[in-house]
Parts: sequence; structure tokens; C-alpha cells
Amino acid sequence: MPYSENYIKDKLTEGLNASHVEVVDESDGCGAKFSAIIVSDAFEGKPLLQRHRLVNGILEEELKAIHAFSQKTLTPEQWEKQKS
Repeated sequence: MPYSENYIKDKLTEGLNASHVEVVDESDGCGAKFSAIIVSDAFEGKPLLQRHRLVNGILEEELKAIHAFSQKTLTPEQWEKQKS
């Protein structure tokens, strides 16, 4: 079953209580390659690997069908600095 950008976005937003999630389907619509920017307080004080494990845990079933998933995980403070 191919997944949509909105499906992935909603699942991450809910699972991480994220304040901002951007998901882009980079697979020409087949739902097998995604990139995501995720902003959540849940990442506060966690190293990159731990942040990615949190995300991968939420998308555990979906990642069995998705061939490529790149993620950028930021705290709200990091997100604000990056936007400036």
C-alpha cells in the first residue's frame, strides 16, 4: 500500500505532538521515497540518533514499505533559528 504525504504527516504530528511537520513524496507518487522535516519538543536534549529512532518507531510499519526516508529533526528553538 503506498502512503501519502498527508498520512505520514498526520502520523508524525500525532505521535510526536509536533508543532511543525513537512513531508515531501520524492518518488513521483508511488509512495516509496519521502523526506521530512519534523519540529517537536520531544527532541529536546536528545542526540540525533535518538531523535531518528523516535521517528522510526512511530513509522515502524510504514518503513517496511517505504524504500527511502530522510528526516530532519529539530526542536522548536532550532527551527526558529534556522528560519532566521
